[in-house]
Amino acid sequence: MDQRDIRVLFFVFLCLIIAGSVTAEVAEAQQSRPNILFCIADDASFPHMGAYGCSWVKTPGFDRVAREGLLFTNAYTPNAKCAPSRACILTGRNSWQLKQAGNHMAFFPPEFKTYVEALTDTGYFVGRTAKGWAPGVAVDATGKRRNPAGPAYNRSKAKPPAKGISAIDYAANFEQFLEDCPKEKSWCFWYGGLEPHRRYEYGSGVSKAGKKLTDIDRVPAYWPDTEVIRNDMLDYAYEIEHFDRHLVRMLEVLEQQNQLENTIVVVTADNGMPFPRVKGQEYERSNHLPLAIMWKKGINGKNRTVDDYVSFIDFAPTFIEAAGLQWEQTGMQPTAGRSLSDIFHSNQSGVINPRRDHVLIGKERHDIGRPFDQGYPIRGIVKGGMLYLKNDEPGRWPAGNPETGYLNCDGSPTKTAILNLRRTGKQESFWTWAFGRRKAEELYSIQDDPECLQNLAALPKFQDIKNALKQQLQEELIAQKDPRALGKGAVFEGYQYSDARTRNFYQRFMKGEKVKAGWVNETDFEAGPLD
Repeated sequence: MDQRDIRVLFFVFLCLIIAGSVTAEVAEAQQSRPNILFCIADDASFPHMGAYGCSWVKTPGFDRVAREGLLFTNAYTPNAKCAPSRACILTGRNSWQLKQAGNHMAFFPPEFKTYVEALTDTGYFVGRTAKGWAPGVAVDATGKRRNPAGPAYNRSKAKPPAKGISAIDYAANFEQFLEDCPKEKSWCFWYGGLEPHRRYEYGSGVSKAGKKLTDIDRVPAYWPDTEVIRNDMLDYAYEIEHFDRHLVRMLEVLEQQNQLENTIVVVTADNGMPFPRVKGQEYERSNHLPLAIMWKKGINGKNRTVDDYVSFIDFAPTFIEAAGLQWEQTGMQPTAGRSLSDIFHSNQSGVINPRRDHVLIGKERHDIGRPFDQGYPIRGIVKGGMLYLKNDEPGRWPAGNPETGYLNCDGSPTKTAILNLRRTGKQESFWTWAFGRRKAEELYSIQDDPECLQNLAALPKFQDIKNALKQQLQEELIAQKDPRALGKGAVFEGYQYSDARTRNFYQRFMKGEKVKAGWVNETDFEAGPLD
């Protein structure tokens, strides 16, 4: 072997050493990036978690995350319905910035890449259990079906503790996901519990959870305080507790595997409780949601309470930054959200960043039931303890037309009770709050009136506050290129409802077709229009 061959061999050997070193560094870098466990209940309102002082809902899992991390008191979804709320989480964009995906039961545009997909591209192992982005249809640029929240882990099942509760064993599926994850990779998992979405086993909160009707300290004033409504609320509580039990198991698994230290654990819900005047609307209990975040390695301090206003569009920027990425690297559309890292790095409680002083909310079409599948467009702003709402089509029915069953309100004992009170002429005020037409503008002091029953918009003493909020809302919506703020709101009306089985519901039903809407009761339909 001559000297030239020796030099060549030495060069090859050196390259192999360097390559191995780089590979090891890459693997180490990937492992040092935080894991992400995103846990989202299906239809749970603030403040129905134990950490907020709610005594009739027991949530040791949520409470632990809050105790060992951060408890947020002002977290809001931009849109209080399953699919658009989840689209905002995944993309970091408000629902009016998402074209079709801003509607419920929509076609998710391929152009909107999600943080899950972006993390996959950079080496994360990803998965989900149960409900990811849904309901609707999502495909990629080639037309192939995709779930923007990642591939499913739903094989493990368990006997449900009550009717209406899913048979999916969420925690067992999470364990399977961890087993499948390559040791050198960081991971991102979406726990999409199907509770406390309806329907419930009536009386299960009392009969199976041992709760008492007197456990509830207050029934919201917009519902009658009866045994039926209290039972309905306790059944809702029982399903939240089911979601939380699986969270407890997931935390225990991470602790046993020494992975909890570098895992960002986020626990929240997609929208408010599935009761009249809450889910599918844009009031305080509709959009204001529970939120606790734990990341032992990345959050300073623990057991801190954060009063800053944060939006669901802040999650994606937080995860992207924590993964060591620049937003521009991800291929995602620009975000209106802001990473929560400023809050993570602080040691304070209360208001941490004074610039986080408001959030924007709104909606277009949720469930169908109006002529031509029209929506009920709203834009709003929450700031300084005040909620301002602009209803762009106040002539429409906010929860759907009465003759087609108020389809933007799930069937329930509470809904039935309110409808029957109006029909029998005993008390119409509950129906008016839940289903009646609304003013073009609404203004509420949510500090004094969290149930949003006293509309202050027309009172002279509140005109300066209303006008300031209205102006700020409009300016920010224009900056975000909201079609409705730019006078092009009709575009949202033209987006097709993705489920052909109930598409054009109003016209078909009024012609006598028995169109099935399985999320409401047959008795929800009025005998005819109430105009």
